[in-house]
Amino acid sequence: MASPISRRSLTIRCGPIAGSEFDERRFDGKAALIDSHCHLDFDAFQHDRSPVWSRCLERGLTHLLIPGTDPEQWLRAAALCEQNDGWVFAAGVHPWWQSQQDDKWLAACRHMLQHPLCVAVGECGLDKRIDTPMDQQLAWLDTHLALAQEARKPVILHCVKAHNELIRCLKRYRLPEGGVVHAFSGSADQARTYWQMGLRLGVGGVITYERARKTRDAVAVVPVEALLLETDAPDMPLAGRQGERNSPEYLPEIVVTLAQLRGAPVEDIARQTSDNARALFRL
Repeated sequence: MASPISRRSLTIRCGPIAGSEFDERRFDGKAALIDSHCHLDFDAFQHDRSPVWSRCLERGLTHLLIPGTDPEQWLRAAALCEQNDGWVFAAGVHPWWQSQQDDKWLAACRHMLQHPLCVAVGECGLDKRIDTPMDQQLAWLDTHLALAQEARKPVILHCVKAHNELIRCLKRYRLPEGGVVHAFSGSADQARTYWQMGLRLGVGGVITYERARKTRDAVAVVPVEALLLETDAPDMPLAGRQGERNSPEYLPEIVVTLAQLRGAPVEDIARQTSDNARALFRL
């Protein structure tokens, strides 16, 4: 697993959408799209952030949300959002950055949540790929969930191979503003459980891989009102772009795939998922 520092500064190939495959099934952009989870603040976009966003606008995106990873990053995200219409951010400590924090992070997070463009708590959660003991991760998650209750903001949840633990933890809290399970890759039963608990599901590039049958089946049957679109750029590249930098400009390909899986018009899926994001994050 890459360290948080190398993850942020990773140099990989990039470029605008090209090729006949996408041209043949292009999203026409009549309905606005919202990338509900995009790390456009990371160093991978340092040299072409503005051109990337220009291409996003051309492809129908109107908003994106930059998740929080650590206190230093919150400040950068806030500054970028203040400079770009349609950008909002969240404040929270990602599991990968927990070990780097001192005891001042919670006060700093409470303060940042008062920023008018800070719309959520997170990204926070559980990750079994890292060395941090699960009991420590659960303690951090408890703190974030309590903070979401206190601030009356939705929570953005990171979950890797820990759905059972996450669901047990969530049952102890009433989250008045709900939240989203980012990069959902679970089963249809888990998807329904989250939806019944008032949580939405972040749908990203994983559904473009035919081998991701469990997740593709889940997003095909859960109510469309439960779904948000996301890229998690620069991570989680779409099928056919393995090893490349992911980008929010590829969000139209995700909505096309989701529409195909659900057997629904692309415009309907685009419109509903954007409505879902606007409702959750009060955009």
